Amino acid sequence: MKNILIVDDEKSICQSLKGILEDEGFQTSFAATGEKCLEIIQEENPDLILLDIWMPGIDGLETLKKVKQIRPQQLVIMMSGHGSIETAVKATRLGAFDFIEKPLSLEKVLLSIQNAIKISQLVAENKALKEKIGRDYQMIGESPVIDQLKQQIKLAAPSSGWVLITGENGTGKELVARAIHQQSKRTDKPFIEVNCAAIPEELIESELFGHEKGAFTGATAARKGKFDQANGGTLFLDEIGDMSLKTQAKILRILQEHKFERVGGNKTIEVDVRVIAATNKDLQTEIQIGSFREDLFFRLNVLPFSVPPLRQRKDDIPRLCRHFLQYFCSKESREIKTISETALKALLNYNWPGNVRELKNLIERLVIMTPAQEIKLTDLPHGINILISSESKEQAYRPEELPDSYREAKEIFEKQFLIEKLKKNKWNVSRTAEEIGLERSNLHRKIKSYQIEPS
Repeated sequence: MKNILIVDDEKSICQSLKGILEDEGFQTSFAATGEKCLEIIQEENPDLILLDIWMPGIDGLETLKKVKQIRPQQLVIMMSGHGSIETAVKATRLGAFDFIEKPLSLEKVLLSIQNAIKISQLVAENKALKEKIGRDYQMIGESPVIDQLKQQIKLAAPSSGWVLITGENGTGKELVARAIHQQSKRTDKPFIEVNCAAIPEELIESELFGHEKGAFTGATAARKGKFDQANGGTLFLDEIGDMSLKTQAKILRILQEHKFERVGGNKTIEVDVRVIAATNKDLQTEIQIGSFREDLFFRLNVLPFSVPPLRQRKDDIPRLCRHFLQYFCSKESREIKTISETALKALLNYNWPGNVRELKNLIERLVIMTPAQEIKLTDLPHGINILISSESKEQAYRPEELPDSYREAKEIFEKQFLIEKLKKNKWNVSRTAEEIGLERSNLHRKIKSYQIEPS
C-alpha cells in the first residue's frame, strides 16, 4: 500500500483526506507543521506528501524546499486556500508535482495523486532500465590493456571531442562507445546507434538525415533521421569504413557546420551531436586506395581509441566466462553453471578469431546445450577442446623427455591428476574421492604412496 503523508494544521481537512484516501487503499500519516514533516521524512519514506502552504512555523514553500534537499525525488502536491498563479509557479519551480486549491475537490485530489504515482512508477522503471542497460554493456576485464583503455575513456568522456574507435570484429567497440557516453556530460541524453554496413546505400541518407513527405516512393510521412534523434546526445556510427564516399561527404559537412537538410527538403536543421565512429578497417589503407576521405578521417580522429583483441587480454577470459555464465543462466532461469579447470585451460589456449563476441556466443550455447552443472572439456567444440599451445605441444611430445615405460607414464599422470583434483577441492580428501569415484581409504594410500602434500 502506498503511504501518503498529509501536512496540514486543519484537523478537519486531515480527517476528510484520511477517510477518502484509506477508502482508496492508501495508508496515511499526519504532520501539523512543516518542522514535524521534516522530522518524519528523516525516519520514514512516504510515497507522496500532501503539503499545505499556510501553516504555523515554516510555511509550505519553505518546507517543500527543505524536503527536496533531503529527498530530491520526493513527490509533493501542494494545497492552499490562498493560492495565486505566482504561488503555484513558485511551488512548481521548487519541485512540486501539482498545486491544488482549497476547498479541495476530492476527485481532483485523487486524480492528482494517481497521476503522481504513475509518473513515479515510470521514473523508477526508467531508472531500472538504464541500470540494466549499464550492466548489460559494462566492460569486463582487469588486464593491463583493458585498465589502460578504461583510463583513457575516463579522461576523454567528459570532453566534447569526436572519437574514432578501431578494432577487430567482436572486440567490444560498442561497449567503449557506450562507456564514453555514460561518463560524458550527455549521459541523460539519447545514445543513437547506426550500423553503416547494414543499411543499403540508397537508404542511408534517409536513415541519417531523415526525409520529408513525398521525398521518394514510399515516403508517406516526414521522418526524423538519426542526427535529429541524437540531438543533444551521442551518435554512434558503427562500421563507418563501409560508408560510401558520397555519404562521407555529407557527414563531413554536418561535422563542420552542425546543420543539414532532410532528404527532399530545403529547411536547414541545426543539431548538437557528439559523433563516435568505429571501424574494423585500417582507414589509412582505405584512404590510400581511395575508399575513405582523408579529411573525414582527420575530423573524426580527434580522440583515437584502439580496442585490443581477446588474444591480447587472455587474463580476462576466466572473468568473462563467469560473467557470461551468470548472465545466460539467469536469462534462461537456470542454476549458475561452473566450468572445469581443463575446459578453462582449453579456452585460454584458444586464439579467439571472433574475439569476445565468439566467447559470449560459445558460453550461451554451452549454457543451453550442456545438461550437467559443470561444463567440461568434452562439452567444448572440437576445434577448441583439442587445442593446446605450441609450447605445451612441444613439451608433451618431446621424445627425450618421455618416460621409459608405460607404468612410469601412468604413475606420472595419476599423481598429477590427483594433485589437480585435490587442489580443486581445497585438499578435502572425502570430496575429492567422491568426485573421482575412488574409495576414500584407497585415495589416502595413493596420496601417501606419491608423497603428495598440500601446496
